[in-house]
Amino acid sequence: MTPDTSISIKTPEELQVLRKAGNILASIVNEVKCSLKSGVTTREVDQKAEELIRKHKVLPAFKGYRGFPACVCLSVNEEVVHGIPGDRILKEGDIVSLDVGIVYKRYYSDTAVTIGIGKIDPILQKLMDVTSESLYEGINKARVNNHLSDISHAIQEYVEQNHFSVVREFVGHGIGKRLHEDPEIPNFGSPHQGPVLKAGMVFAIEPMVNMGRSPTRILGDGWTVVTQDGKPSAHFEHTIAIGNNGPEIFTK
Repeated sequence: MTPDTSISIKTPEELQVLRKAGNILASIVNEVKCSLKSGVTTREVDQKAEELIRKHKVLPAFKGYRGFPACVCLSVNEEVVHGIPGDRILKEGDIVSLDVGIVYKRYYSDTAVTIGIGKIDPILQKLMDVTSESLYEGINKARVNNHLSDISHAIQEYVEQNHFSVVREFVGHGIGKRLHEDPEIPNFGSPHQGPVLKAGMVFAIEPMVNMGRSPTRILGDGWTVVTQDGKPSAHFEHTIAIGNNGPEIFTK
């Protein structure tokens, strides 16, 4: 785990900017979610997201980031994260993870949600529900004087109690003037380890949960992460701040 000293503490002014960034991002995601329908290509969803990002006068955080070619990551079924929008047509019964980031006044915000297309299998609904609930279990541990790994442990424990598995190769992260700041926040681990949490820390917490086993692999495009066993995966994420009175979700 990262030492405490490398985790930045945001000022009240910075928190206000990050709060506004999260609010804008949440409204963009709510509108983009409406375009996730059977018969639509993932590229069309990306184009809609870019229109909305420009309309809100913010910048896409992902486009061009380390060469990523799109505004959003769209990961379908067995795709875990970092799916590149393209010609894939969404169809009834799919689950789609939508991961979006923006830059507002030089500060980043990041969020993800998994949506079912039309009528989906009840086990897929359970996978999405457990992943979303595990995110809130983790957020609930993002409190002053807890340890960083208390977040990780709460997520893992909840997921495994429900007989799913957490992805281990990809993690949550600090966020602020950069998209990925210290610390890394795994979605697994023992409790009471690592840095002590302080008010003003801002994190993007993001459980990725597989229906089958946890191992993943990256496709030939260099970006798209899929489950090794080909079973579905879900992903939820919020940008949050640790406050004196508990965690505050900026992207809700």
